[in-house]
Amino acid sequence: MSITIGSLAELQQHEGQDLGITPWHVITQEQINQFAAATLDFQWIHTDPERAAAESPFGGTIAHGYLTLSLLPYFWNQLVQVENLKMQVNYEISEFRFNQAVVVNSAVRLHAKLLAVKDLRGIAKANIGVTMEIEGQKKPAYTGVITFLYHFL
Repeated sequence: MSITIGSLAELQQHEGQDLGITPWHVITQEQINQFAAATLDFQWIHTDPERAAAESPFGGTIAHGYLTLSLLPYFWNQLVQVENLKMQVNYEISEFRFNQAVVVNSAVRLHAKLLAVKDLRGIAKANIGVTMEIEGQKKPAYTGVITFLYHFL
């Protein structure tokens, strides 16, 4: 179930609240390979399943850290629907830590909390605490704070 927000005032009403947890998403080798092609990052730990199975400490390939980070908009849109926008801007990523590798075919999901909302002369600056969980693992893939700027109509 997602939250719908249509104004700065509505966004401010959710300040300090847990916004929920998304459904699981499985990271496949195909997705890893497509990300490698898009970013030109073909390090064997990501793209060579045979070598990774034989040589890596993870027993197989792992997702790029930045691949998991790039899933934030996908997951965010499952939790929150922001309407009445002129524009949304990715503003900042802070306090970010990759805690654990995401092994191929692992399921991940996002847990988000709206930490703070500031009114910048009608533009909403939203700081969101994010944790990417890995199914069956105690340690998350990452934790951090992302900041979006929402220019409402």
